[in-house]
Amino acid sequence: MKYFTIEELTRSATARRLRIDNTPPASAVTALKELVDKVLDPLREAWGGPIRVNSGYRCPLLNKAVGGTPGSQHQRGEAADITVGTRSGNRRLLALIKRLNLPVDQCIDEKGCSWIHISHRAGRNRRLYMKF
Repeated sequence: MKYFTIEELTRSATARRLRIDNTPPASAVTALKELVDKVLDPLREAWGGPIRVNSGYRCPLLNKAVGGTPGSQHQRGEAADITVGTRSGNRRLLALIKRLNLPVDQCIDEKGCSWIHISHRAGRNRRLYMKF
């Protein structure tokens, strides 16, 4: 974990506002570390500049509060929503993710590249690229 921390992958303004304890269990911490080591750190290294995490781990209560899907990979520490700050930058970041052939399970262009949902799971990753 060179560029990202567990703290930034678990931070949530919504959790703070609603007083939700978003402390991840050990299994989610393990998954977050793998997400960083296999996907986020290599991506940040290749990008050459900051990548901000909008949302990482979400406990079930927080996931429900933000309108996440019931089976969201965020709840297992396998996903993060990331941005470089602009839609055009996020489009370039998405192209880089594809070029690097990172071991992603899902990579989703969210709302015209407002942000990118990226996930990784231990074992087989589906390498699904989608738009929502």
